[in-house]
Amino acid sequence: MAGLDPLKIGNKLKRQEQHQKTKKAKESTKRDERFKRRRHEDKNPELREARLAKNIPATIESKRTWDDANADDAAEGRLGLSVDVLHAKRRKVEDEEKQVPEEINPEDHVGDVEDDEEPAAVGGLEAAVNGDQDEQDELDSMLGSDDSDDEAEGDAKQDPPDRDASEAPSAATSAATATTDLNHTPDALIARFPSLFNLDPDISPKVLVTTALNSTLHWEAQLLTSLFPGSAYVRRTAHFRSYKYSVREICSYATNQAYTHVVILNEDRKKPKGLDIVHLPNRPMFHFSISNWVEGSRLPGHGNPTNHYPELILNGFRTPLGLLAAHLFKSLFPPRPEIQGRQVVTLHNQRDYIFFRRHRYVFRDKRGTEKSIQGTDGKLMKGVEDIRAGLQELGPRFTLKLRRVDKGIQHMSGQEWKWEAGAEKVRTRFSL
Repeated sequence: MAGLDPLKIGNKLKRQEQHQKTKKAKESTKRDERFKRRRHEDKNPELREARLAKNIPATIESKRTWDDANADDAAEGRLGLSVDVLHAKRRKVEDEEKQVPEEINPEDHVGDVEDDEEPAAVGGLEAAVNGDQDEQDELDSMLGSDDSDDEAEGDAKQDPPDRDASEAPSAATSAATATTDLNHTPDALIARFPSLFNLDPDISPKVLVTTALNSTLHWEAQLLTSLFPGSAYVRRTAHFRSYKYSVREICSYATNQAYTHVVILNEDRKKPKGLDIVHLPNRPMFHFSISNWVEGSRLPGHGNPTNHYPELILNGFRTPLGLLAAHLFKSLFPPRPEIQGRQVVTLHNQRDYIFFRRHRYVFRDKRGTEKSIQGTDGKLMKGVEDIRAGLQELGPRFTLKLRRVDKGIQHMSGQEWKWEAGAEKVRTRFSL
């Protein structure tokens, strides 16, 4: 009986051969069960709906915990309080009404489909699906040239027509990825920072970009002027006999010159380390740390930015502190984007990390190897069946993490909020 157990076979080659046979048998059984379930679900769509509703992947975002706060504390807009300002009432109703759908037993529908039918060319089908997916990713990675479009159109004539819609939606939206609605900002938070929230829509921001003392990141600081329209870079002198202007003196000069923000780029080992943003005339001051800095010239298939005012997308800012940071980024860009430039700046917050991206987009015709756009319910969206969007990243790309919010300018003025490493004992609690 020892030969039946692969672990007890003395010969190494025989042991490996037996292991491969066992593995292949398990994969064959799983494949047969998968296609059997597919045949049942084709005849009974409620089986598929119940399975997809039950098998929802558990992520940290779905397990996110919130602070227990009453309505008064939530309306006060405390920065250290992790409450869902945007969807507090809806989240409460969903938690009360959320029920797991009744499980459907597939054995009750066995008679509807014959199990003796076997799908033809299983390996070829999976390879074709994977190949189409790889080709789709390659085509959507950047804007193709005229030659590539001609080749793609020629291939589309030979390939079969449109692909069938997938079982699950291609991009299911959630509260973490939804666009932030800044109209739900608490009144107490607006009263605390009136200069940041009550902005004049007719006045465009004017940003002064500079670096820390004895910095070498002059090229990186110059790149920031291409991100913020109406910005100018003023180089801080490194001569040992020259006067070293402090941040307060720089902010005082910038206020007299009608600047609205001061952006200071910090470095560590000749790489961007932090970003300090001061909202003039005197408050507040935000301190961010920078990681994963990549210039646009190092991105594959990158494009060159233009002087058009970009569109701004803010995703995932849900708490009072998150809304405060979202309004800061909103104040850095002109409120009137120039749509003809087709440039968009995205600030996506996920797990308190803010991912900064800048793209140029274009709307083009859908190729024969691509799927149509689907909604959150998994159904095709009407009116855009033959349209796809292409993206080209302009750069730079980097990741921000908020570390401190000062009441005035610099640390001595006091803190409205400060990140503390010891406070992150619960991995599912986030500040933004």
